[in-house]
Amino acid sequence: MYKTFLIFLLVLWTFGFSSCDKPNQFTPGQQELIMASDTSQAMRVWSIANTEDSLLLRQKSKQVIPDSTDEVLQALVHRLYKTVTDSVSLGVGISAPQVGILKQVIWVQRFDKSGFPFEFYLNPRIRQYSELTQECREGCLSIPDRMDTLNSRSYAVLLEYQSMDGQQHVEMVEDFTAVIFQHEIDHLNGILYTDHLEAEVQAENSTK
Repeated sequence: MYKTFLIFLLVLWTFGFSSCDKPNQFTPGQQELIMASDTSQAMRVWSIANTEDSLLLRQKSKQVIPDSTDEVLQALVHRLYKTVTDSVSLGVGISAPQVGILKQVIWVQRFDKSGFPFEFYLNPRIRQYSELTQECREGCLSIPDRMDTLNSRSYAVLLEYQSMDGQQHVEMVEDFTAVIFQHEIDHLNGILYTDHLEAEVQAENSTK
């Protein structure tokens, strides 16, 4: 009898527990926002001009679980692409917080590759910044009608990220594409490019 009971528990564990639905990594509000339209539709870009939007843009994003079977994650990735390439937005990069989703997903246009393709990255982070910096003009979809020149962006960064299959990747990125990665990963940490500009101005004023 005891042996039969143990066998029953083993079968339940193998075929019952293991087949349970995976926990959803998106909140009901996030799911509703992402799935409100199909993947051919762009999402609204959140702006600092709106108080509620601005508060969210200042928060840190959570990691995602790479999973090609996650329909909500797939929809987010596709709708982010539609948003950054939409004629209304038309940017060179975008992060999930910019459409109201605090998850670590970004799209970046690779000006360092043939054809300048857009590529998405899950859970990206910068492991190392070069001491060499570069001057660049920078704008932001969430800060409309403004462009500024920054001098503090690193010329090269050592990037680490995951692909949809969960594989970990490490890559060195340089020049303007490195600026885009720095900008978008900043968004995942609640940082805007104007924060760097203010720090540059303060540093310059302190030396006068």
